[in-house]
Amino acid sequence: MQITALRDESTFVDLQGVTIHLYKWQPGRPKAAVLIAHGLGEHALRYEHVAQRLVQAGYAVWAIDQRGHGATGVEQHGGDVTKLGRLGPGGMRAVVGDLVNVLKRMRAEHTTIPIAIVGHSWGSLSTQILLNSRSDLVDAAVLSGTAYRVPGWMNAGDLNARHAHLGSTGYEWLSRDPAIVSAFVDDPLTFPAKVLPLFGVADGTRLYGVPKRIQPPIPLLIAGGSDDSLGGAKSMRRLAEAYRRRGGLDDVTLTIYPGARHEIFNEINRQKVLDDLTAWLDERLFEPRIETPGA
Repeated sequence: MQITALRDESTFVDLQGVTIHLYKWQPGRPKAAVLIAHGLGEHALRYEHVAQRLVQAGYAVWAIDQRGHGATGVEQHGGDVTKLGRLGPGGMRAVVGDLVNVLKRMRAEHTTIPIAIVGHSWGSLSTQILLNSRSDLVDAAVLSGTAYRVPGWMNAGDLNARHAHLGSTGYEWLSRDPAIVSAFVDDPLTFPAKVLPLFGVADGTRLYGVPKRIQPPIPLLIAGGSDDSLGGAKSMRRLAEAYRRRGGLDDVTLTIYPGARHEIFNEINRQKVLDDLTAWLDERLFEPRIETPGA
């Protein structure tokens, strides 16, 4: 019988005074811990199934409702869900700062086990920014539904444009699974991922950038769908190459799922995606790899 891990919910106040809602799922004796950073227009509890799958594999999982999102956004904006998406004081710098804060808390609680971060979409962009200066906080990183953060390589326009003929919700770009799209539409805590109206020019511009030299180097997984309208296969290949050349990373894995759209953890092949994720984490965090002499 499959055992469902209980979800612990708590809060902490960040450096700008915003109350951040934190969720944890724990196995009996975790072998590693994973932080999930969600995307724009959604919230952490959309990753409950991802957390449960990782717990089954022996991982403790942490996730936060990031600024302007989920329970954090509701409290931050006095219950006004029409203001969800607005980041508040500190903007994108504070968003990345909150991830740093949580990773430090994870290190303090899980002192003897590896820690990884899984960032999806906007969460993957924040993770890219974090890795440029604080890769010391993690032992591995996963970028899901991501893009090379350069104009022309990352779609800043209508993400549903090329999928609009498939339905009328405006969210067909998310997944081939109509149940996922319907659930997103019906969720009171989800909203359109429109960066400039929500973030403004300054914070919107902060989403752009390129990998710097990653010190210390870590294993990196870039995973996404070939039909992802944020970046897609070409952009993810460019990003992987940038991490190898500019970032100096030797261990960069690129996995592109044919036909999959933006939310690979919510796609029709999501079991395969989750199996691949846990297998990659297991290999990179625990299995000794043979170094090639002279490499």
